Amino acid sequence: MKIDEIQIRVRYGETDQMGVVYHGNYALYLEMGRIEWLRKLGISYKSMEENGIMLPVVSLSINYKKSAGYDDVINVKTQLKRMPTAKIEFDYEITNNQGEILTTANTTLVFIDKKTGRPMKAPQYVLDLITD
Repeated sequence: MKIDEIQIRVRYGETDQMGVVYHGNYALYLEMGRIEWLRKLGISYKSMEENGIMLPVVSLSINYKKSAGYDDVINVKTQLKRMPTAKIEFDYEITNNQGEILTTANTTLVFIDKKTGRPMKAPQYVLDLITD
């Protein structure tokens, strides 16, 4: 399945008193990876929302292996786990510049019709862009 990778430099405000990335910030890194994965396909959250589709996270699983610290450059690899249906699932791997795995993670998001608040099938244009 399609894979994308981004680099992020850890900012001071993302760390705790020990200079280690606060665990809650990893969810933000995953979101950044997911948004860029979609954007590189030609899909933006903003345009989906403007077209009546929301994509909330319904499941998040993170496994912490090693710490990242202030000013480290981390690599967030985002991979589609399977073709979307009413949900879309991603696997992630966050590594440091030495290639050491810091974190592995998985998220599941659901396509929601903004008007009804109900789950819906993945839009055809999303499926078309993924299969190109």
